[in-house]
Amino acid sequence: MSTRHEIVNVEQEKAWTETEGRHWVEYADGYDAMSRRFGEALLDAARIGKSDHVLDIGCGCGAMTIAAARQAPGGSSLGIDLSGPMLEVAERRADDAGISNAHFVKGDAQVHPFDSETFDIAISRFGVMFFADPVAAFNNIRRSFQPSGRLAFVCWQEMFQNEWIALIGGALASHVPLPEFGEPGGPGPFSLAEPQRIEEILGAAGFSNVSIENRKAPMQFPGSTTDEVETFLRDMPVAQDMLGKAEPEAADRALAAVRESLEPRFGPDGLFLDGAAWLVTAVNGGG
Repeated sequence: MSTRHEIVNVEQEKAWTETEGRHWVEYADGYDAMSRRFGEALLDAARIGKSDHVLDIGCGCGAMTIAAARQAPGGSSLGIDLSGPMLEVAERRADDAGISNAHFVKGDAQVHPFDSETFDIAISRFGVMFFADPVAAFNNIRRSFQPSGRLAFVCWQEMFQNEWIALIGGALASHVPLPEFGEPGGPGPFSLAEPQRIEEILGAAGFSNVSIENRKAPMQFPGSTTDEVETFLRDMPVAQDMLGKAEPEAADRALAAVRESLEPRFGPDGLFLDGAAWLVTAVNGGG
């Protein structure tokens, strides 16, 4: 990783370096499996050329950065993320795979000093919903583009369009209070759930030809048994926070309700619950 640059999104950096980041590092392969179909759809839409230079925003443990590098053997792929621990996994994965044209930097894409006119395309798999100032962030990203640069990302639709949240959250909510997922318009997993807001942000940031497609896909959860999936869910920071604030009896009832809701959904290949995302593409509008 290169030298750390200014971070303005300090709360998100803290979360993704500590609690959230640790969980993603522990279950890196599992999280990749959950999002695999959305990642495949993203790469199809991105149309990465063999000599393209790719920016992966919120790259996490590097799966998409490495996939992009494979599609651009004559180009390069740069992953940027706030999480040092996740970037260490990303670098190790690239080294293990012998991918020499994938690189990683710890930084805040909202203010990072990217070289101008560098990238042919920027991609992101669920990494662009956490900006403190999304217009500034997307404008900063766009300024790093070649004149013909393109943008492609996936972001979550609203919470209850996502079965994987609705089913589990509904079971928990019958016994413990659900957490806040960020202020309206603030950083959080559902900050780009409204297509109109996506269009307004990207337009204000200088993008044009914005396309927003509805994509739904089954998501495979880590673990082949209810016990293993329950361990994964219980270890998630948001679940630890919810259950830790509840009375022990209520927490036990909440976990039992989750098990009851999930057990009928297991198949021979494990647990699959549907996810709903927007697949967004746009081009550099100049200016």
